[in-house]
Amino acid sequence: MNKKYFLPLLLLIVTFSPLSFAQTGGIENLRETSKAFASVARQASPSVVFIQVESSREGVAQTPFATPFGDEWPFGDDFFRRFFGDEFPGTPRRPGPAPTPQQRPPAIGQGSGFVFASKRGLLSETSYIITNNHVVANADKIRVTFQDGREFDAKITGTDPKSDIAVIEIKAGNLPALPLGDSTKLEVGEWVVAIGNPFGLSHTLTVGVVSAKGRTSLGISDYEDFIQTDAAINPGNSGGPLVNLDGEAVGINTAIFSRSGGHMGVGFAIPINLAKSIADQLIERGEVTRGYLGVVIQPLTPDLAESFNLKNHQGILIAQVTDDSPAAKAGLKAGDIVTEYQGRPVNDIGDFRNRVALTPPGKSAQVTILRDGKSRTIDIKIEKLGDQQIAAAQAPAQSTEELGLTVQTVTRDLARQFNATPGQGVIVTEVNPGSIAAMAGIRRGTLILQVDRKPVNSADEFNRAVNQSKGNKQVLLLISDRGMSRYVVLQWR
Repeated sequence: MNKKYFLPLLLLIVTFSPLSFAQTGGIENLRETSKAFASVARQASPSVVFIQVESSREGVAQTPFATPFGDEWPFGDDFFRRFFGDEFPGTPRRPGPAPTPQQRPPAIGQGSGFVFASKRGLLSETSYIITNNHVVANADKIRVTFQDGREFDAKITGTDPKSDIAVIEIKAGNLPALPLGDSTKLEVGEWVVAIGNPFGLSHTLTVGVVSAKGRTSLGISDYEDFIQTDAAINPGNSGGPLVNLDGEAVGINTAIFSRSGGHMGVGFAIPINLAKSIADQLIERGEVTRGYLGVVIQPLTPDLAESFNLKNHQGILIAQVTDDSPAAKAGLKAGDIVTEYQGRPVNDIGDFRNRVALTPPGKSAQVTILRDGKSRTIDIKIEKLGDQQIAAAQAPAQSTEELGLTVQTVTRDLARQFNATPGQGVIVTEVNPGSIAAMAGIRRGTLILQVDRKPVNSADEFNRAVNQSKGNKQVLLLISDRGMSRYVVLQWR
């Protein structure tokens, strides 16, 4: 070879070989990743079902579900509107006058679910399918279809609207149950796969990552601990599994946040550990039993922590203790800071409420609190939650110029008018629009029970207590509104 060509050729080999190798290696990595997703699809899809529901409930197809977020939050349907909005294709519209009950056709809904357990009887075998309550609620007829085309009529085993979990059953055996993973081991950033039937397109697979864990206080259900994912979830995915790369269900796809009715990269799934604990109770007893503590709680904000002379704001604040509740019997008081429950730190009111609810009634629970700057642990015997109770409820949200409100002593006439008790607290009779009191949610009829953690039972006592706080330019109030107590910090500059 001519020497003058040898050196450039060598440089070309040295220059381009690593790049070529890197490109090849990158492609191979992508191939391996795609094979992993394909493997998950082969493992999980045979367990996933397409659920079709018929209901004769009056107005189902015509009237959208009212949501606490208004038009901006698409958690509204009677079957799918509750979680996916009004704008997706196939949603019944409402032109003209509503038909009479005799003219109205059955409402048709659809969603997803998956086989997770089975039970063999003397003459037949029962397979259990887990899904969302909002998919099968008020159903007159349920039909499920598997990937291989087999169809079965299903009936409801049990439902739990408070967690949005439902179990349905079919009389059939030899159906593949989807393995269940451990959602507590799921990590943010981990690959996950959503499988379901969006817009009726059977057994569709989408891929994403875990965006966040432990999402609470979204207003979707009473007990929330959602996995957030950017895997595409659309109308019809509801009730289907969120699967890890081992082919295990780690969540149940439940809701999306969307302004259009379609996927916007923010989806929510119920963790499988929570769903399984609910589903097992529905199979065994047909209902869910929850623990009851009997407190109203609120977040411990930095302002509240400062008012309670706390160096940090770890924990949650007890705003009210229900009479004759387990908490009252154990000696918990309004103003206590809950820092641990059963040996685990407490920082989120939704997580705390879930943990109390999952505690079996009759079991003793250790609750660690801060009171007057001192930590103590109290044993509390958890009781059974009644139908109208909440395991641990979350608090909702003389004239003083700084606060922008006027109070009066609770006379007998005012007590009758505002459903209060004479001599206990002071009644707010006027709130200036735009004042710090108004911005804190205080309104006419609000009962103020304490100022800076000291009881006030007359307008004079209230004014004296507020005047003593003027040097700090802030005051801590314990208020009661519509039977719910909470602490608020009012600051002025």
